[in-house]
Formats: sequence, C-alpha cells, structure tokens
Amino acid sequence: MSTEVERAWAYLSRVAEPPCPELAALVDRVGPVAAADKVRRGDLDDDRLRQRTEARRESDCAQADLDVLARMGGRLITALDHEWPLLNFVAFGNVARPQGHSPLVLWAVGPVRLDEVAVRAAAIVGTRAATAYGEHVAADLAAGLVMRDVAVVSGGAFGIDGAAHRAALAGDGVTVAVVAGGIDLPYPAGHAGLLRRIAQDGLMLSEYPPGCRPTRSRFLTRNRLVAALSGATVVVEAGARSGAANTAGWAEALGRSVCAVPGPVTSAASVGCHRLLREGATLVSRSEEVIELVGRMGELAPVEQRPTSPLDALTDTERRVHDALPKRGARTADEVAFGAGIPAYQVLGALATLEVAGLVVHEGGRWRMSRRR
Repeated sequence: MSTEVERAWAYLSRVAEPPCPELAALVDRVGPVAAADKVRRGDLDDDRLRQRTEARRESDCAQADLDVLARMGGRLITALDHEWPLLNFVAFGNVARPQGHSPLVLWAVGPVRLDEVAVRAAAIVGTRAATAYGEHVAADLAAGLVMRDVAVVSGGAFGIDGAAHRAALAGDGVTVAVVAGGIDLPYPAGHAGLLRRIAQDGLMLSEYPPGCRPTRSRFLTRNRLVAALSGATVVVEAGARSGAANTAGWAEALGRSVCAVPGPVTSAASVGCHRLLREGATLVSRSEEVIELVGRMGELAPVEQRPTSPLDALTDTERRVHDALPKRGARTADEVAFGAGIPAYQVLGALATLEVAGLVVHEGGRWRMSRRR
C-alpha cells in the first residue's frame, strides 16, 4: 500500500462515524484516493454523505494516525488487502439493521493474520459483572477451544471477556480483541496489560482510528464485528440488559450459531442466557460442543460419558426378579416369583442369568443378592 493510498484510507476512517455505507459506495466507485479528495473538498453529490462528513472533512489527522500505528507496529486492513476476511463480511448485505454494514477500514496490531483467524473462530462474550462460576466456565471453554486450534474472539472488557482472553493466552492459543475505541487507548484501563499481551501474541482490532474514545454506541457497533468474525457466539453470562445479548443478536442476523451457557435460575447474571435458550440458542457446557459448530464437517464432540451400573443391561424380567430379592437375607425361587409377579419357570432363567453376571448368589436352595456388587 503506497503512502498516498494509506493516508487516504486513514482520512476516510475518521471523516465519518463508521459504518458509513455511502462512503464505502463512493470508495468502490472512484477509489480511496479520489474519494478522500472529493470528501475533503465537499465535492459530493450524495446529500446523506455530505451531512455525515461535514463536521470532520476539514480535520485531516491521517499522517498523525499512521505515525501512531507505526509506533505500535500495526497495520491498516482494507477490502483491497489479501488479509481481509471477505466471506465473513458478505453476510452484512442481508442484514436489515442500521449498523448492518461492513467496516471500511480496520486498524490492527498483532502478528496474527485476520483472514486466518476468521476461518476457525468462536466468540466468547458475557457480562462485565461476572460471577466466579461465569469466569470459570469462560476460561474452561476458551482453554478447550485453543487446544483444538480455534481462535477465541471477544471484546477485551472486564468479566467474561477478560477470562476468555487470559485463558486463551495461557494455553498459547490465538485470541482476538475487537475494541470500541482507538487501539492506542486501552479500555478498560485495568486491562492495559492484557490488551498489550493480545497485541503482542494475538490480534487487536478496531474500526476507529487512534485517539477515539469508546462510547456506548461504539460498543454496540463493535459487537457486529465480534459476531461476524466468529463461526459461533457463546454467551456465558448475561444480565437482563447486556451487550452480550446484542452480540448474540448480530450473530443470529448474520446466520451464525448462537450458544448460551445455563446458570442458576436464581442468578441475575444468567437471565439473558436463559432468555436466549428459550428463544432457540444452542445450550453448551463444554468446548467440544462449540467445536461441532465452528469446526470442520464431521468434527463432532465425543459422546459424554455417563455413570454406568451392572443393572443397565438387564431385561425387564431380570430387573423385576432382581428387585424381588431382599437387601438382606435370601428367598426361594417360589418366593422370588411371588414377589416379582412372574411365573416360576421364568424366574429360574432370570436368576441363572443374574448369577452369571455376579449379581446374585445361590446357596442352599435359596437366592440372595451378591455382597460383592
């Protein structure tokens, strides 16, 4: 990318609050350099685009923004780059939402390529006011996902987001933080160290240029990218009004899988998850179940092991005969037949089968339960 083109992209990234489909259409039509020149001069036929760029068109901070990006070792990613995950953003064309549009530019810091991440990724999101249960589940899911080479995408916030990022890093896996402000302004400040590690070993992304402060509307706009980059969005804990539920809504609108982890019915932190489950979200409790949704065809979760008992393989007749024996003491075959309500000729065969299985013992013409069992 030439210096002139890079400056044009940087200018366009700031001149209108993203996403701006009118600006994207202009770039598609005339290219980034000509589009930047037209916007800067106010030479626009689209009244909507003129209104959206009027306040910022004379403020050109492109070179300063690129200098910040260079100091951080970052890069600009646009639809003209090989790193752009085109297929992940195509679905925005079918979303009837005000913010349902592809980003124009992504500011990125980190060694991981975005297109490689988007092939096999899952989002783990949830409330900032997470419980110990929620943080434990988020960490367990993230650790299991990175063990199977699934990237963990989240928003870098306190609570569930932070637990997922930390577990992914601890497992030497790939994690992506999609932030709602400039990549040079760690938010929350308490996660400055965590975000620095993500930028060093994973990938930190934003569609907002350096220096932009996060706002509520930017968080909600950011959520669409978390959902778009992931094959499935897993909501671990969410309150009645939660940004995580907003991310789940974007995932559903984009045709991605929506998953939720159940919690105690008395927990306010799980109200949003239970609502999602009632609305059709997939219940998940382990990473293998998420991998079924984001992995390759046939990459199924192993059957969960259940407690077994020697009685599981018994027929109905054998089970009734077994139940007719007392816990202590012994009975004759006739007494067993009476207790089970089964003819004596059927009881003898069942008792023999139970004896071979080691469940009953025959002594002195009477039958009793095996003590070894």
